[in-house]
Amino acid sequence: MRKRVLIIGWDCAAPELVFDAFKADMPNTRRLMEEGIYGELESTIPPITVPAWMCMMTSRDPGELGIYGFRNRKDYSYDAMTIANAHAIKVPTLWDLLGQAGKKSVVLGVPLTYPAKPFPGWMVTSFLTPNLNSQWTFPRRLSREITQVASDYMIDIPNFRTDRRAELAQQLLKMTAERFKLARYLLETKDWDLFTMVEMGSDRLHHAFWRFWDKTHPKYEPNSPFSETMRNYYRALDAELGRTLACVDEDTTVMIVSDHGAKRMDGGICVNEWLRQHGYLTLKREPQGITRWTSDLVDWEKTEVWGEGGYYGRIFINVEGREPHGTVSAGDYENVRDELKARLEAIVDEAGVSIGTRVFKPEAVYRECRNIPPDLIVYFGNLFWRSVGSVGYNSIYTYENDTGPDDCNHAEMGMFIIKNGEQAQGTVSSKSLYDIAPTVLNEFDIDIPVAMQGHPIF
Repeated sequence: MRKRVLIIGWDCAAPELVFDAFKADMPNTRRLMEEGIYGELESTIPPITVPAWMCMMTSRDPGELGIYGFRNRKDYSYDAMTIANAHAIKVPTLWDLLGQAGKKSVVLGVPLTYPAKPFPGWMVTSFLTPNLNSQWTFPRRLSREITQVASDYMIDIPNFRTDRRAELAQQLLKMTAERFKLARYLLETKDWDLFTMVEMGSDRLHHAFWRFWDKTHPKYEPNSPFSETMRNYYRALDAELGRTLACVDEDTTVMIVSDHGAKRMDGGICVNEWLRQHGYLTLKREPQGITRWTSDLVDWEKTEVWGEGGYYGRIFINVEGREPHGTVSAGDYENVRDELKARLEAIVDEAGVSIGTRVFKPEAVYRECRNIPPDLIVYFGNLFWRSVGSVGYNSIYTYENDTGPDDCNHAEMGMFIIKNGEQAQGTVSSKSLYDIAPTVLNEFDIDIPVAMQGHPIF
């Protein structure tokens, strides 16, 4: 009998929603949980979409991939940043390894697959695709089929950080319905051994609607017209799952996975304002109002450190002989890094209470550090606070996001459900995102490369 594996990714899907809060509204998901195993899935450091999905599909960490976020330093200058894409992936993916074993894959919407590369199978690239005139399918002719099957197919919602939430809620449902419509077409018309897809709607949903669900959120609105939006989306997601599972037989191994979880966002720490306050960063002149950070604002001859905004913070040290106008000697580098780590971890909120910030040195959490890693990785408030890079706040605290409305941050624990008809049933101890690829290879009786970090879950 031919072995098949179906992986359905729900970006940002949180275990507390799927396994608890919305469980009663998700009969198809609940049935999988009853027939298989499920639990928390620990994400990468940091727990963000890029690189987490590709870490899952390769069982290699961000340092090994040399991808530390959506944007990465191209060189040691102050402003050369590149957006990660498929060309940055230098290690074999699951579909590469299966292809070497003579097996075919369908890959739909997995981040960091653009531009689509030739491989044994069919590919539709992810939300990082610039537009639908680009190299977003393999083979190229697949794009013509998609326009016939799912004419309203959306790679992403263009402006999901918006106050027009009623319109956004409808767009989310439409995008998800079209993605699964295409998925079912590909399931039924292509010859595949591995089918792996990622739906981004759940991530966009959380960032836009978390405050209307989470009663602990500082901006919780108890009688909002959006109080049921998250539940309604998960109900629709579950219905799409049910229709999709009807396309595969009972012998297919089914995995539902997320790349990370979600948690409320209490506010933002203005990382460059904090660095200014502590004498690490000097600007050429005082900003006139809130100003997006750019390298030309900085007096580099008087600056030791600068930072990047995002769901987590990245700290870069201005090292002599490394950066163009380095001020920190190589001999002082570790002292400065240790001092920064201690000071960042001591940050308090406006009431003087520690927010519980965690700071990581890349070489301590990755097997190797390819390309140019940040000097420090910062989880402000253990990810209850985001990192805000803009300057001109006159405070290190902000409660508005500098990139548009955003209600939640990412959490370290995503979720998984696996049904293969053999293993014990019920909840199990947490597993690692790196365990997914070895588990799939194991299902196909393919040797697991020694370079993979994870281990088969069963």
